Amino acid sequence: MKRHQKKIALSAFVGAMGIAGAGGAWAQSGLDCGLNTGKPATGEPIPIGAVVGKTGPDDFSASGQAAAAYFKCVNANGGINGRPVDYIVVDDQWNPETAAQVASKLVKDRKVVALAGSTSFVECGANAKMYADEGVMVIAGTGVPRECFNARNYVPVNAGPRVSATIAAMYAAQKYKAKKMVCIIPNIPSLGNWACEGPKEWGRKNGVEVETIAIDPGSADATSTMLQAAAKKPDTIIMNVPKGILVPMLAAAEQQNIGKKIRFVSAAPAYNADVPKAIGPYWKGNFDVNLEFNPLESAGPDNKNWLAVMDKYGAKSDPRDTFSQAGYLAARIVTQALLKMDPKKIDRAGVTDALRKVSDFKSDILCKPFYVGSGNRHNANNSGPVASPDGNGWRFAPGGCLTAEDPELVDIRADEQKMGLK
Repeated sequence: MKRHQKKIALSAFVGAMGIAGAGGAWAQSGLDCGLNTGKPATGEPIPIGAVVGKTGPDDFSASGQAAAAYFKCVNANGGINGRPVDYIVVDDQWNPETAAQVASKLVKDRKVVALAGSTSFVECGANAKMYADEGVMVIAGTGVPRECFNARNYVPVNAGPRVSATIAAMYAAQKYKAKKMVCIIPNIPSLGNWACEGPKEWGRKNGVEVETIAIDPGSADATSTMLQAAAKKPDTIIMNVPKGILVPMLAAAEQQNIGKKIRFVSAAPAYNADVPKAIGPYWKGNFDVNLEFNPLESAGPDNKNWLAVMDKYGAKSDPRDTFSQAGYLAARIVTQALLKMDPKKIDRAGVTDALRKVSDFKSDILCKPFYVGSGNRHNANNSGPVASPDGNGWRFAPGGCLTAEDPELVDIRADEQKMGLK
């Protein structure tokens, strides 16, 4: 597929997404941000960057906005042992060439010591080699295409569409004894079949047949897609599509009464506050969704801190969604690593080394501790809970988080074993 065709496909996909949308002592403000001194940092700034897809088919910058809010809070509470973070966010405009240009300026001209909270569909592939060559680490907010999870110096905080779909398939097999599934996915480059290969490869090892239907996100007909999936006579249909595609497809399935014959499950994009009302009562009890993080409304101290930080240091228009959770976590991971360093000796090589040593980052937003390590690729977040709509909101399944058994994670599991992690 040619580059301009890729951009058109990405534009259609994102337009369909409808993206909206604690440890230590508490600071005097009641927030937990770094040193928590309540006094602003006044030392030499530490440059940290981010690449986001802000302008173009949609604003995909919520992770960067949340990271910016957290770093503002850190700077208002002593900074990095007295040094403020100079957080520089650049816009790749959903264009690979632009992504390469703006990232090069961050790394080579602005001399950032790391990147945090990046969120883009195009920059992972455009810049992964440059990041590795320049020895700079990226603790990204949200990764989507395959390249985001297959680079030595690029570390997404989220689980990604492949892992999320695998967990959804596992849940259907465990709860409903499903033996035959169909996985529906947009045919976007580096997303396409890759994201549905997780359920398919897991299925081969567990006696579950999984077929893939790849759709054109710009011209997919909801009714024909649902009829095509139902014609394969599956026990379960896995929706691995964004909200903007999901809602009309579920409406089409309801019109054909497919939901009363076949179970429906979904990867994380379906988890949105608007979805239960949008799809209606027909789907109560017959639609299960995997989440990449714990619920947006969960009562854990770190989740509450994220919301409080956004309220005080973010804009009212900044989303409070899972992308925002991810950016907040990315900024916290980087902040904690920097605080362990001598503030007079913070440079790129030292920061890269410090980030690779992250091995036990804890947050109630995550199902299990997060790590970076020295592996050639990263997918540390590979667990998540399951929720289903109850007509007005979401009801969470008992049993908590499920961990993906995707065979592609075999190298990740080996890295975890080397690090002494379970």
